[in-house]
Parts: sequence; C-alpha cells; structure tokens
Amino acid sequence: MPAPLLFRNFRMLEPTQDDLLDGHELLVEGNTIREVSDKPIASASATVIDCGGRTLMPGLIDSHVHVFLSEVSIPSLEKVPLTLMTARGAKLMRDMLARGFTTVRDTGGADWGIKQAVAEGSLPGPRLFIAGRPVGPTGGHSDPRRRTDSGAYGLACHCCNAMRFTMNVADGISEIRRAVREEMRQGADHIKLMMSGGVASPFDPLDSLQLSPEEVKVAVEEAQAFGRYVTAHAYTPQAITRAAECGVRGIEHGNLIDDAAAALMARKGMILTANLVAYYAMKERAAQFGMSAGMLAKNELVIEGGLRSLEICKRAGVPVAYGSDLLGPLQEEQSREFLLRREVLSPLEIIRSATLIGAQVLRMEGRLGTLQPGALADLLLVDGNPLQDLGLFQDQGAHLPLIVQDGRIHKNTL
Repeated sequence: MPAPLLFRNFRMLEPTQDDLLDGHELLVEGNTIREVSDKPIASASATVIDCGGRTLMPGLIDSHVHVFLSEVSIPSLEKVPLTLMTARGAKLMRDMLARGFTTVRDTGGADWGIKQAVAEGSLPGPRLFIAGRPVGPTGGHSDPRRRTDSGAYGLACHCCNAMRFTMNVADGISEIRRAVREEMRQGADHIKLMMSGGVASPFDPLDSLQLSPEEVKVAVEEAQAFGRYVTAHAYTPQAITRAAECGVRGIEHGNLIDDAAAALMARKGMILTANLVAYYAMKERAAQFGMSAGMLAKNELVIEGGLRSLEICKRAGVPVAYGSDLLGPLQEEQSREFLLRREVLSPLEIIRSATLIGAQVLRMEGRLGTLQPGALADLLLVDGNPLQDLGLFQDQGAHLPLIVQDGRIHKNTL
C-alpha cells in the first residue's frame, strides 16, 4: 500500500470547473483521493508535497491506442515474434505514462497478460482497458494478409507472430458470436468491430461497409449479455448509421461523419473517439516506415475531414474523446493531438476530452479524469497553466515534474 500523500501550494485544474482553483489541499490515501479542501488538511502519516504554485490536475486518458502494434505498416508485424512484440509494447507504455497518460484504452491488440503485468506492477505503464483482438470480416480492416495468403484465416496459428496475435477475422453470425465470446473470455473490457474500410489495411476501400446488420447485432447482444459494450471502427456516414441502428455504443475515427449521422449518434447517446494526429503523422512520416502508396492515398481521403468532424459533433452534442491511434514509432506524437484540436476547440474542451469524456468512454465517471474525493489517485503536476498553454503537454512529459498513478509516485523531479 503506497504511503499517504498530502499536496499543498498548487492551483487545481478540476475539469468539472471552468477555471483553475486556488487555496486547496488534496490528500491521497492508498490509491484513492481521500479529501480535497479549501482549508488545511491534517494528516500525521502523509508525506507532504509542496507543489510550488504549479498546476495539479488529473492524469490524462487516451481512448484509442495500440500498445502491441509496433510497426507502422501492419503487415510487417508478421515478422515480429510475440517476445519482441511484448518488449516493444512495454517501452511504448512506459513512454505514454511519461507523457502523463495514466490510463489508456487499447482498441485492438493488447491482451489480458499485458494488462495484468501493469496492474500488478511488473511493468510501468498506463492503466489498460482492452478490446483484445478487433473483429472484422474476411478482406476487411482486421485482415492484413497478403493476397497470396489464400488459406482460411481462422485455420492459421494465432500464437506465432504479432500480426496474427492482434487481429481477428470472423464471418457470419455464428463466427461473430464465437469470436465475441472468446474475446470476453480473454478479459476484454469492450469489443471492437471493424465496420468500414481503413487506412492501414491493404485492400479494402475506405467506404466499404463491413459486417452485416445481423452480424453487428449479435456482437452487441453478446457484449451486453456479458456486461460489456461494442465500439466500431467507422469512417463514413453509412457505416456510422449502421452501427448506431444496431446498438453500438461508440465510434472510432468518424472523420467523414455528416450532420444526420451525428444527430443519430446524439439521440442514441453515443460517443465518438477522434484521433487527428494519426493522419497527420502518417502523411508526414509513414512512407519511411513501409506504409504503401495505396494506404497513404486512403489517408488523404480522411485527413481533411478530421477537424470538420469535431465541428459537426460539437453542433450535434456528441461527446468526443481524446484518441491518438498512432502506430509504432509514430506513437511519440501522442500529445500532438492537443495542438491539432485547437483549430476547433478551446483548451478546456480538449482537456475534458482527455479526462471527463475519457472516463465516460470507460464507464469510470467519478473514478478517473477528476480530482474529486473517491477518484483513483492519478495526478499530474504541470509547470504552468494548461488552460493557457497546451504546449505544456508536449516534449515527452518534460513539463510534468510529478506523475502519480494509482497513488504511487511514478516520476518526481521537484
């Protein structure tokens, strides 16, 4: 059990409030924020941390990452053994935590083992919420095989390389049902369905519709029966509409959304997780890491829709969570998403996307993304005011002298 921590002399960025709060103290006991007060807090056993007037805020939440996808070109994962996949993933997670992301939702690839390794302290990294292997149809976004690989995907070994380990192909109601049940047996916190074409898959058109309504409905049925939910990779209004009508809870990407699809999402109480930085990073750097010309052409189709999708969702009242969706070495640009969203959103709105809305995605409202009593003790100390300068989240955590996760100090350079 970590020792109690008493924080003093800070300005508090509590995302439920519209501005920084002065004159407060905060007590952490175990892994929980026990007390927040505008009066002095007494604790005989706590270690007192003088924050030097800096900003104290909740840890960040990235709602769309891939800690096991260590190659920018997904087919290249076929050459990566599971030992190397895990070692690379450990480094990627450690770097995420150093950038202030104390919780992440992995939307395809990470398994219960790496999640458990973080939870038990065997590896430093963000708290993980996992989808296991994303589920999609033959020839869809979760099928990275070469055209010369003509054998049935399900007959191939999933234990020999990172490409097979992180992807799941299923066709028809019975296969989808079995695939969803298996992912939940393997500890998935949510189910990820591939419902449209994607940039990083080799052969599917971006506007292709993947999975029939019947297949989607059975996935939703099984997830809900297990107390879980379904989120869908979807770019186009048609794919988003199909997902909404079939009971899917969240949309990943959504760059090409239109007003009608956004209005439907709002009526259904759905959440969008956007990830603009992935498209800019791929445009600028992915070719050098082996991404094909065909994939980069698809990237051009969605990159301009990113900011427009934020505007459309804001008008419709659809919550938009912070996501990055970066692959391999591009993951170092995770915090750049804060800067890209400034074109459309205020700093506070962007910070809420990486705190309050992220907690909503994870169904952890009041437990994550806040400094309220009873929340898990994930805290960042920032050298300045993020409401005035989102650049404080850049430079790989250089402006974060203190990072606390689950009540334990991960970094302290005070």
